[in-house]
Amino acid sequence: MEAEDMENSIAPPWLELPPEITSSILQKVGPIEMLKSADKVCSYWRRLCHEPAMWRVVKMQNAGADFWDREDDLEKICGRAVECSNGELVDLSLEYFGSDNLLSYIAERSPQLKRLRLVCSYNVSAVGFSAAVKKFPLLEELHLYYVGISKEAIETIGRSCRGLKSFKLNNQICRHPYIEYDDEAIAIAQNMPELRHLQLLGNKMTNEGLEAILNGCPRLESLDLRRCLNVQLEGELGKRCSCQIKSLRHPEDPTEDYGLDTEMHDFESFDEDYPSGFSDIDLISDDDDDYEFSYGSNYSDDDDDDEMFDY
Repeated sequence: MEAEDMENSIAPPWLELPPEITSSILQKVGPIEMLKSADKVCSYWRRLCHEPAMWRVVKMQNAGADFWDREDDLEKICGRAVECSNGELVDLSLEYFGSDNLLSYIAERSPQLKRLRLVCSYNVSAVGFSAAVKKFPLLEELHLYYVGISKEAIETIGRSCRGLKSFKLNNQICRHPYIEYDDEAIAIAQNMPELRHLQLLGNKMTNEGLEAILNGCPRLESLDLRRCLNVQLEGELGKRCSCQIKSLRHPEDPTEDYGLDTEMHDFESFDEDYPSGFSDIDLISDDDDDYEFSYGSNYSDDDDDDEMFDY
């Protein structure tokens, strides 16, 4: 019996690891497994999994065969991660999920956020994003891939995040309709004077929008204009870009290193399978003289986020 008691009293080998090594291992597991599995292994791991320092950086991706079924679950896990950070979250990346309500929940609890990356977060609207970004005054890097935001949202970003250094606003590229649209570029130029790095893949701006950016963002060091099909870098404008910008990517430059879809898309019928992630500007007929953005959001200032994310 004594031998059996001694054997049962021997601590598992992983408990003998220094806390910093265990923390490093747990972080490599990722936030989903940390909060669904690792924190249930033992009380020691649970304590480490809920340390705010473990949640300064949160990167989550919705992938796999059950893509659509996982979205609500991932939003709840993300909410728990934000709660565990206890206000210390500085770097957040969400891929293929996210909503206005989740972003609002994050904004209320993450005043230290400096880097935000959203990829294909189709349920985030311009209105919801604008409301949330007002609560990220320390934001330095904002990278948006296929997230539909408006000119007004860009203006709000610039006014709210005065120290923004890196901005990416990347769209999927459509052959038809072929529209010239400078409002986004002008909004960037007028509201983001401290930018050092700007990526606008697939933007519909013209040379006029590009000139506005060069005038309004004098500290710009890198500028990515790949697939900006309305920009012609010839003559004096091309020379100015070469002189003013240290790292310049031209509209026709290859996109192999981009990592996301950069194929040209055709949409001949808009009645079925409305392509999520494309701004309304991409779907306007060339014959339309007037158009407006439709946000399609169910965001409301009165939404009770705590009720939705009830842990």
